[in-house]
This record gives sequence, structure tokens and C-alpha cells, in this order.
Amino acid sequence: MDVPELRDEFDASIANGLAFLRRRLTGDYEVDDFGFDADLTEHVFHPVLRQLYRHWFRTTVDGSKNIPAEGSALIVANHSGTVALDALMLCLAVHDETEPHRFLRLLAADFVFRLPMVSELARKSGATLACNPDVDRLLHDGHLVGVFPEGYKGVGKHYSQKYKLQRFGRAGFVSVALRNRKPIIPAAIVGAEEIYPLLGNIKPLARLIGAPYFPVTPTFPWLGPLGLVPLPSKWLIRFGDPIDTTPWADQADDPAVVFNLADQVRETIQGMLGEMLKERPDPFED
Repeated sequence: MDVPELRDEFDASIANGLAFLRRRLTGDYEVDDFGFDADLTEHVFHPVLRQLYRHWFRTTVDGSKNIPAEGSALIVANHSGTVALDALMLCLAVHDETEPHRFLRLLAADFVFRLPMVSELARKSGATLACNPDVDRLLHDGHLVGVFPEGYKGVGKHYSQKYKLQRFGRAGFVSVALRNRKPIIPAAIVGAEEIYPLLGNIKPLARLIGAPYFPVTPTFPWLGPLGLVPLPSKWLIRFGDPIDTTPWADQADDPAVVFNLADQVRETIQGMLGEMLKERPDPFED
């Protein structure tokens, strides 16, 4: 990039920053009923995360055409990495790779909303509690909703189990999709497993602070705050073909139908992960 282009980019950044400050000071922005602040997310949270996404993790995205340009859908992904950066990177992939740029509304566990500051940031960035009334309302209003059915079992699993999907629990996401007649889009994320390889769990400390686990990684807690810096693994994110749920829409309360469809989604994501790992044999090379 030559000097005039750098100058133009700098001038644009200054102008955008001043416009953002003007909106905040005048109150010319909206916060929805869930606490989501789209203006703050797009102009503050996303630019920070984009540095990790583009330059540290060097993320490559495939299959973004499977994300609808409008209307609601459930995006269901694998979960890993000790610290749930995969959720944030998935949000950025959805936003940056869709036209118009769409926001992914994450469903988070209640633990997230018990943490000071984290709870507020989660709400402002679009996350909400994983409960049926909230999900139904988001889907009814036309939003994309992000689901990680593995939950803590996925994000807190030992490194020896990397890229092996854990059980999907009660598969409530399937019932929600069926009840609302919305498609399920499988998503696979490769790269998160290597950022904080989980080697151990200090359970007494986890119980003391009320956390699902207290991680031991090659760098944490040995290096103190430096151990919180994620390793620079190469990330791949892939969105699979949407799964139409309307043929089973009247069977949302049938456990056999729900668990069979959940298994189909799980096997699809597991297969995608296998293919992607072959494309990325070394996690730390481009």
C-alpha cells in the first residue's frame, strides 16, 4: 500500500471514529431489548477482534454462501479452545463474509452472565441466555442464532481429545429449529484447539471461583499474564449446506426425531472437521 492510500485510510479511520463519538454523545444509536448494541459491536468490538482474526489466526472462511442474506437460521458449530474465542471468531466470520453484513446472536450459558463486566460485554455484543423464549423471539425476528451444543464439554476438553466432538446433550437446538421451522447450518472451526492446549484442570480452584474448570496449558499459569496470549494457530471456518427442518416441523416433541437430527448435524460437523484438518496439516503454518 503506497503513501496516498495509507493517508486515505488514516483519514477515513479518523472520520469514522469522530462519527462514532458523535453518535455516542448524542445518543443516536439503538440498543435492542436483549441489550445488543450494534453500533458499539461494529465500530469497537469487531475492529479489535479483526486483528486476531486476520493477522494472528490468519482465518480462512469457506461456504459463506450457505448463510442466508436475510431471514433467520440456527448456525451450529463445534466448540473448543479452553477460552471461547471460537465463538467470537465465528461471529466475525458471519459478519465479514455476508452481504449485507449480518450479526450472529450467540446463545451463552448462565455462567457467562454471572461474571462482572463479561456479562455486560456479552449482552452488548449480541449474546443472550440459552433459553427457549429468547431463542424463539430471536428467530421470529429474523436473526441468525449461534449455538454450541457441546457447551463446556467441548471448550474444556483435554487436548488429547482435540477435534473429537463431545455429546450434544439434550439437543434442544433441534427442537427449537423444528418448532420455528428454521434451517440448521452446520459450521466447523479448525484452529481453536491449538490456542490454549488444555493439559489439566485444577478442580479445587475451579470450585472455589465457581468456574466449570481451571485450565492448565503449556503457558498458563506458568507464565502469568503472558500465558493468556493465544498461540497463533492457523484457523479455518467452514459453513456447510443448510439442513431443512420443515419435513419434521410437527415432530419437535418427538425425542427420536430430535436425537436423530442432532446426530446428523454432529456427524456432518465431524466430517467437515476431518476434511479441514487434511487441508491444514500443520496448525502453525499458513
